[in-house]
Amino acid sequence: MGKSRGGLSTKIHAAVDALGNPVRLVLTPGQASEYGAAPALLDGFSPQAVLGDKGYDSTALRDLIQAVGAEPVIPPKKNRLAHIEVDWHCYQDRNLVERFFQKIKKFRRLSTRYERLARNYQSLLCLVSAVIWLA
Repeated sequence: MGKSRGGLSTKIHAAVDALGNPVRLVLTPGQASEYGAAPALLDGFSPQAVLGDKGYDSTALRDLIQAVGAEPVIPPKKNRLAHIEVDWHCYQDRNLVERFFQKIKKFRRLSTRYERLARNYQSLLCLVSAVIWLA
């Protein structure tokens, strides 16, 4: 693999609206944790609920989400000692994020990650997001 400056080992973190359109996109290195990019995704928003997968489960992130005034809808990891209730009916809407990732995979240059620099990859990701907004 070896491309670490925006190439094959780059993670895309996305925040989408209620229709599944991208609102904010953040790139991180492939070895970075999931919840490290979450404060950048939440900055400036006042959502009612924040939905995430198990990779975003941390006490600090849950406290940050509650400080914003939203409800964290994140399933707990298996190694969590305290049991946390999850609104599974609300969690079903997380498929909008997965649908967004399926939409961007249709763009070959983005899905095969030809761009070597993170800024070029981010700009292409923003361009594809604009196309998704227009579709």
